[in-house]
Amino acid sequence: MKIAVIGATGVVGQKMLQVLEEQNLSFDELIVAASEKSIGKKILFKDKEYTLMSVEQAIEECPNIAIFSAGAGTSLKYAKKFAERGTYVIDNSSAWRKDMEVPLVVPEINASDININNHIIANPNCTTICMLMAVAPLHKRYKVKRLVISTYQSVSGSGQKGLDQLACEQRGVTSDNPAYPHQIHENVIPHGGDFSETGYTAEEDKLVFETNKILHSDIAVTATVVRVPVYGGHSESVNIEFEQQFDLDEVKEVLSNTPGVKVYDNPSENIYPMPIMAYDKDEVFVGRIRRDFSIEKGLNLWVVSDNIRKGAATNAVQIAKYIIENFKI
Repeated sequence: MKIAVIGATGVVGQKMLQVLEEQNLSFDELIVAASEKSIGKKILFKDKEYTLMSVEQAIEECPNIAIFSAGAGTSLKYAKKFAERGTYVIDNSSAWRKDMEVPLVVPEINASDININNHIIANPNCTTICMLMAVAPLHKRYKVKRLVISTYQSVSGSGQKGLDQLACEQRGVTSDNPAYPHQIHENVIPHGGDFSETGYTAEEDKLVFETNKILHSDIAVTATVVRVPVYGGHSESVNIEFEQQFDLDEVKEVLSNTPGVKVYDNPSENIYPMPIMAYDKDEVFVGRIRRDFSIEKGLNLWVVSDNIRKGAATNAVQIAKYIIENFKI
């Protein structure tokens, strides 16, 4: 069993290696690949040194599974080349998410969308994963009619550039390679991805499309994405309109019994999810659970998760585990 991590030196790639080690996935050989500037460098995994190779070299190694986190361009260029060798590619970029032949998977929700012939599987956007972990079980019970989502996304979602920009600005230094068109320190920026002709950004469009692809639904979705000066952890205000009436205590029970979801909801004791408590955890935290009295069947949730873990690395490793366990590769 060979597993490759493509983009192993990036923020998400490093977290993937950490999660692979923590989950103690059983494999015989690790292949690590990165960009040209990193080839030949060493990285540690389970106290053993591994030499970074090029993506082309990794293809020649014919891994059973290749987990990509090297950007959409790299995925578009190389994913099919791996797949042609029989490798199962799990891609963390946006490259394949809209391809209707490629499953878009959150394992707790729709792992069954993967079949043995799917050699490219897409990891959803981090905000979609976080939100749907809470919304999917409620959709199954009450059927969601409409979602209104506002996100509060940390700078780690922009990779090392975002982290560096915030760190520089906090020190009073201008970043040489900023991730954002404006200062992020002591600021919020209502901008995530490129703007389209509709006035919505790419990040907002992802929430709309990915929600319905994953749930096999036609839910009306609208979103506003905001970048906030937080190093890690994405938060989302989620307003739900259901088709069916619901009981608030039952909603909390459904969420409490959902694997991967942790209800953290006691406002009278100042208990509610925050990014700082989600750091380096795989659970999605849900709180501020309350009825929306402005509509008949409305609910408000506050959802928080570590966007680099469940929003990217952990979700990808869970897909890898599913493939190993179900396809006996």
